[in-house]
Amino acid sequence: MGLPLESIRVVDLTRFRSGPNAVRQLADMGAEVVQVTRPGWGEGTSFGARGFDYQNLQRNKRSLRLDLRDARGREALLRLARRADVLVENFRPGVTARLGIDYEALRAENPRLIYASISGFGQEGPYRGRPGYDQVAQGMGGLMSITGAPGGGPMRVGIPVADLTAGLYLAQGILVALLERERSGEGQWVTTSLLQAMVNMLDFQAARWLIDGETPPQAGNDHPTTMPTGVFRCADGQINIAATTGPQWRNLCTTIGAEELLSDPRFATPDGRHEQRRALREEIDRRTEAFTCEALIEALNAAGVPAGPILDVPGVFADPQVRSLPTTATVEHPALGSLEVLGLPLQLSRTPGSVRAAAPDPGAHSEAILEELGYSAEEIAELRASGVV
Repeated sequence: MGLPLESIRVVDLTRFRSGPNAVRQLADMGAEVVQVTRPGWGEGTSFGARGFDYQNLQRNKRSLRLDLRDARGREALLRLARRADVLVENFRPGVTARLGIDYEALRAENPRLIYASISGFGQEGPYRGRPGYDQVAQGMGGLMSITGAPGGGPMRVGIPVADLTAGLYLAQGILVALLERERSGEGQWVTTSLLQAMVNMLDFQAARWLIDGETPPQAGNDHPTTMPTGVFRCADGQINIAATTGPQWRNLCTTIGAEELLSDPRFATPDGRHEQRRALREEIDRRTEAFTCEALIEALNAAGVPAGPILDVPGVFADPQVRSLPTTATVEHPALGSLEVLGLPLQLSRTPGSVRAAAPDPGAHSEAILEELGYSAEEIAELRASGVV
């Protein structure tokens, strides 16, 4: 069976993480992606050709080096766009218009083109021209105000969650636009931003404010509204336990030998357990400390109470359940050799995507791509000599 998106052609103008993450979703599912990079961009950083970020984000793509500030580079991009299904960019708003490659310009060249954009703060509004950065979006989107221990001050999340979620939202929007094009025959402009992604990811925390007028506080490792759910002590470490329902609460107490807590009026209701979370934590910790982490995790899961270890990154990839899933893939790089990279987080039973190729060096396919666009050997040599490619 073929790959699900193998008929889709994508032009990738993105840099850093949010945009490349969006395009990676399409490339892994078989889209033919041409990554367009400016000569020299990213060198000496993790986003450079041999850096871990580059290898993580740019697999399954071909690469064309192109200086879009040169009119000849713009012309080459227009040729790509005329035959493409999707173009993705994450420049600051206004940059593509200055380069003459904004949505309106490319729609005139290809009315079926899906033009997809990620920015820091959106295409409109007073902050549209500001540079976007993941941690800035985490702060402005409210996430840092609800992350960390109570009273501990704002805390960032340990992954670039704004970049990653904006990329996922954009990939979803692209797929929806491609599906709609089957009906209308027309392309459209798909946009999102780091800030919008973060605000949307607040989810139930946003609903607490929007619907109930409650400002969510920091809750540390406890669940913000449902207790006992959080990190609890064992004899040899700490584990996560989530007893969110009545039956789970009863089974937790029975498993750890704390049946008397079931008749304690402080903990008789979900609201009571939420309001008395500190006292409840102390009562549970006092019992769970009698167990090893492994023994308690097994006992709780057997009783239908969700529980699991707290692993560092090496521990994650050593875990037997993680190893049983296609969480990583191996690719061969001509210079770096065999590389283990992240796999696909979802599988299709009949037409699954795959990690097929390591990230190419920038410009590795420039000549072949330009030939496909109709450039002669002499024209390609001239573009190389002038630094356009």
